[in-house]
Amino acid sequence: MSLSVGIVGLPNVGKSTLFNALTRSKQADAQNYPFCTINPNVGVVEVPDARLQKLAEVSKSQKIIPTVIEFVDIAGLVKGASEGEGLGNKFLSHIREVDAIAQVVRSFSDSNVAHVNNKVNPQEDADVINLELVLADLQTAKKKLDTVKRNAKGAAAKDFEKQLGLFVRVEAQLQAGKPARDLEYNEDETLWMKELYLLTMKPMLYVVNTDEQQTSDFGLQTSGGNENIITICAKVEAELADLTSEEAKQYLQELGMMETGLDKLITASYKLLDLITFLTSGEPETRAWTVKKGAKAPEAAGVIHTDFIKGFVKADVVNWQDFVQYGGWSKIKETGKMRLEGKDYTVQDGDVCYFHISS
Repeated sequence: MSLSVGIVGLPNVGKSTLFNALTRSKQADAQNYPFCTINPNVGVVEVPDARLQKLAEVSKSQKIIPTVIEFVDIAGLVKGASEGEGLGNKFLSHIREVDAIAQVVRSFSDSNVAHVNNKVNPQEDADVINLELVLADLQTAKKKLDTVKRNAKGAAAKDFEKQLGLFVRVEAQLQAGKPARDLEYNEDETLWMKELYLLTMKPMLYVVNTDEQQTSDFGLQTSGGNENIITICAKVEAELADLTSEEAKQYLQELGMMETGLDKLITASYKLLDLITFLTSGEPETRAWTVKKGAKAPEAAGVIHTDFIKGFVKADVVNWQDFVQYGGWSKIKETGKMRLEGKDYTVQDGDVCYFHISS
């Protein structure tokens, strides 16, 4: 399961620099002018997971395979994008195709890099982007509401009354300049909303691109609070990406950083998409697998091979720390730490699983 995060923002805020650092590549044009990215660049990035190495050592695995996440570098949006300004419609369509949004806002000062609004203000950057996404969604919601109103007459009226109430509420939310994701929805409403593909229904993370020494005081407030804000210096991350792993480790120590900003972004994006990792470990390989939080054991088995869903019988499950501490599958059975789980078991992050499948 590989889900995608779209990197969006105004022109010249550091999106492509960030993308190039993420993917350790130069595939995204990072020139100092608006719209230097026209078609989206796509990169698949490994999710950092220190557990894999420890499991592999215990299992004497021949290889390690981490799970991945896909990042999409989308061209800069500008004020009026929802009306087509600056190729806006094309760029908005690219955002519709991703599962979540990482919005980059600029907090760094550099006279050599022009700001599209001629001043650095992270809050204003975010407000412009968010308003354009809301306005684009408002057009979609109005069309849907008109359709439902036409259908909510005569014999079919009862079938559409609930939908009518929902879309009136959604339109009012968007009219107020607020994202649709901030409303609460029941099960039926969630399904109806999925059919609209609204931009503001996508989960959003804010990435504040700072100066090298700046860690706070960037003046950004969001409806999700500080939990959905991370700070990164794209310039430093680009420098780190050009170093060997040993050199990068040393550079991080010099900067007093525990982890790279990119690792922070990858982990935060994974959390944003409501994903967890379960693990498999043996001599051939130790591997991380991705499932949505709340997935049952057969669904997790199906990530390995779709036939495993139908053939699922049971799963041997152990927490990864116990797996390491007690020496892997050969010794874990004697400790009572291993559990036999059935079809109703909800997989937890960090579970090491062995699935029993009927042929």
